Amino acid sequence: MVHISNKPVVGVIMCRQQLGPHPAMTLQEKYLRAVQDAGLLPFPLAQGLADDEPALEQVLAMLDGLLLTGSYSNIEPHHYGESGEEPLNDPGRDRLSLRLIAAAGERRLPLFGICRGFQEMVVASGGTLHRRLHDIGLFDAHREDKQQPLARQYAPAHDILPEAGGLLARLAGPGRRPVNSLHMQGVKALGAAARAEARAPDGLIEAISLIDQPFALGVQWHPEWQSRDNALSRALFDGFAEACRRYRAARTAA
Repeated sequence: MVHISNKPVVGVIMCRQQLGPHPAMTLQEKYLRAVQDAGLLPFPLAQGLADDEPALEQVLAMLDGLLLTGSYSNIEPHHYGESGEEPLNDPGRDRLSLRLIAAAGERRLPLFGICRGFQEMVVASGGTLHRRLHDIGLFDAHREDKQQPLARQYAPAHDILPEAGGLLARLAGPGRRPVNSLHMQGVKALGAAARAEARAPDGLIEAISLIDQPFALGVQWHPEWQSRDNALSRALFDGFAEACRRYRAARTAA
């Protein structure tokens, strides 16, 4: 007898990348593994969905959560009211991520954003970004040293302090927690639809939630890295998974 899984289905956004002569859409394995290890079923979301509304609606009807991953690319600055070019761009991802965040709000669909995904949530909720933190002299260095092995790049780099009474504090508990730090951009200002959930010692906002949604959390660090080996990472993915299970139960009962 074949047993059908009842795991919540999580849409995971894909990035555009050039693999030799071939344009490709990719997902880093660490995100897929973290989703599966939390008891969820990942479903890759191709960027073309942003330009096919009926197909996007069909896919959204199947989903119980959304994961916006980190990426080597950055959001194009015109999305948050600035001019100029972004050399590390991925415009197809911008279009899809902003549409997905809007859909999550409309459907009250659980949403978890990591690094670029966090920044997409900031922009989608009316906020703005510092394009190069290391150039403005207001914050500590938040970039990784790409010459170091991955284990060193993803090692704890600084603490974060959750805001009392917030979603992050409810998931992870109060008190400072060490996190890794692998980003060149950061929050300049939040829009009215977002709430700061944690800050770094230098004052930079490191986590947000979207107001009036049951579960919409974005974090600037990378909890997907060896997610079951770190208590904070486990708490975040397990909290996301529980929100997805609740959503699925309500969806299938309707």
